[in-house]
Amino acid sequence: MKACLLSGLSVIAVAVVVQACGDDHGHSHSHAKRSQPGATQPTSWPSSPLVWGDINFIHTTDSHGHQKSSYPNRTIGHGDFGDFSSFVTHLKKEAERRNVDLLLVDSGDLHDGTGLSDGFPAGGVDGHESNKLIQELPYDVLAIGNHELYIYPVTLDMYESFAPYWNGRYLSSNVNITVTDKKTGIWYQFPLEVADLIRNFPRMSLSDSASILARYRKFETLRGRKVTAFGVLFNFKGNAANTTVQLVEDMVNETWFKMAIQEEPDFFLLVGHMPVQRDHWPNVFNAIRSVHPYTPIFIFGGHTHIRDCVQLDTRSMSLESGRYMETVGWMSAKLDDKNSTAPLNITRRYLDPNRNTCVSLLRLYKYHTQLRDFDTRKGHEISQQILTLTNKFNLSYIFGTAPQDYFLSRAPFPSNNSLFSLLTDKLLPTVLPRVNPVRAQAVPSIAIINSGSQRFDLYAGPFSCNDQFVVSPFTNKFLYFSVPYSIGRQILNVLNAPTSGGSKRSGSSMLADYEDPAEYARGNVDARFNQWKRAQWERAQQQQANDDHKRGGEHWGGHYNPHHVKSTLTLGYVTKDSCPGVGDDTLHTPLPYYPSPPDYIASPLPTGLRDDSQMDVIFLDFFASSVVSALNQLQSVQTYSVGDAKAYGDLSTNTMFDIYAQIAWN
Repeated sequence: MKACLLSGLSVIAVAVVVQACGDDHGHSHSHAKRSQPGATQPTSWPSSPLVWGDINFIHTTDSHGHQKSSYPNRTIGHGDFGDFSSFVTHLKKEAERRNVDLLLVDSGDLHDGTGLSDGFPAGGVDGHESNKLIQELPYDVLAIGNHELYIYPVTLDMYESFAPYWNGRYLSSNVNITVTDKKTGIWYQFPLEVADLIRNFPRMSLSDSASILARYRKFETLRGRKVTAFGVLFNFKGNAANTTVQLVEDMVNETWFKMAIQEEPDFFLLVGHMPVQRDHWPNVFNAIRSVHPYTPIFIFGGHTHIRDCVQLDTRSMSLESGRYMETVGWMSAKLDDKNSTAPLNITRRYLDPNRNTCVSLLRLYKYHTQLRDFDTRKGHEISQQILTLTNKFNLSYIFGTAPQDYFLSRAPFPSNNSLFSLLTDKLLPTVLPRVNPVRAQAVPSIAIINSGSQRFDLYAGPFSCNDQFVVSPFTNKFLYFSVPYSIGRQILNVLNAPTSGGSKRSGSSMLADYEDPAEYARGNVDARFNQWKRAQWERAQQQQANDDHKRGGEHWGGHYNPHHVKSTLTLGYVTKDSCPGVGDDTLHTPLPYYPSPPDYIASPLPTGLRDDSQMDVIFLDFFASSVVSALNQLQSVQTYSVGDAKAYGDLSTNTMFDIYAQIAWN
């Protein structure tokens, strides 16, 4: 159970007397207004009007439940999903006025990120309620993400509740789910988007069902343009049992795929949860190009949370549009004759969905729609649904008041401003003894956690129920093994040791952010996201250093201060991609960046123990198999297995912050 309706307070009731998640107007604590010192409130305007073509696209990806306007990144911010709905409505009307097409597409990952998706009460399913907000938007094509596949009940809910609504628009070209016929108990395997087949069991035979599996979609736009669309997931290896992900390179050799691309449309639309560079989009692209060398191909990717664009040839464009609804992607293209081989005129834009809170108008949307009355009735209704769900899940309840900002990458690790340092030095040593006091008093321990489990910065001020899900949304449980100190003291180094690809790093070698192929296959995108942020900051540093040098400045000659980057622009993303023309719609100065910590970090190692003394190695179930491998590598006296691990109290990663806040921040 993940809702704030019953928090972790029950485990610390003796230590702290506070009513858990009650009426947030009735609690007795005094909390200061939330703030982010040093951050500039959104004041920037879009740089220029959108460029329209014959075919235009609005793109979202990796929203992870971020449909509320109270976005955690105060330097960027966004309106709520009601504002986004109004934006789409007005742009649809503008497309009609121009007699052009406008399609709305999404590249997946709707789960795991905020209280709207993750704050459900006992008996609920992650994302079930927040997905209803997605259904309020007129999406033309949607694709599945890896966060829809980690937990089978979530996947099944997508299959039974979400996919049927879209009537063939929710695509999973290389993803299957195995479901059971509730009447006969027979298991069947289908693509996720054909959920309506459930209602036909057991009347349908497998041959009947196979004939209507919509792994792709063929449709016509309002202006009569023929489209062939696919929804592709990267080669994900972390999916739950009873789900399968086919390799992209194998999918394109399937008979159904070859048949689907035989007929030439006006353009191919590839929407999928896969980054537009350094992955397998070229496999799909080249398979289509082998049949249709010049047909326009528009690719919309996701997964790595970055803004990126690449053109695989002059008659295509591939766009990736960030994360968390802090970016809305835009693409437009002037279409020409089918027989043309000339380069297409294609543009892209990364939009900051800012809302000017002073005048209650979304600056970006008002600018691009040129309207006085921006909000639509539908937009108001969606905003009200968000408020209703917020109240239902009690997401506004305040656990405590954070005394300062804690950053993932805007502060070095270790440091007082690092969220990871807060986690290892204070939170874990404070919270774990509360959930298992008898064990904690009797046996010394080290607690290991994967750094990728933390998803966002934690800002000074009131720390709410929603904030805990934003910072640490996952449901991983804490397990432990009792081992000799001679073994336990080595576990962290073994976990962070280089793999065959030499990609992991120890705490002393954090000069760059390396990618472990195995971690990437399980869905970890931290390395690529951090590489992207680091490149922005380093470019700004170099530019500032060059400017100082030209002026004879004091920061030249190895004494450059990374915080000396001067700008009147607000903090945000500064994108440098491979496509021509304007990219970022709003100009920013880049966010400060420090190298990320190792893949695994830990609480302080116990001291004063003999090698044969027993200690507990506490870890998350998410990487239990890695811990087992490390233990079996370090010794041969005992063969460890995941099943031998025991629960270290009733604690998960998405409840540990609320427990800590109630202890330390009141």
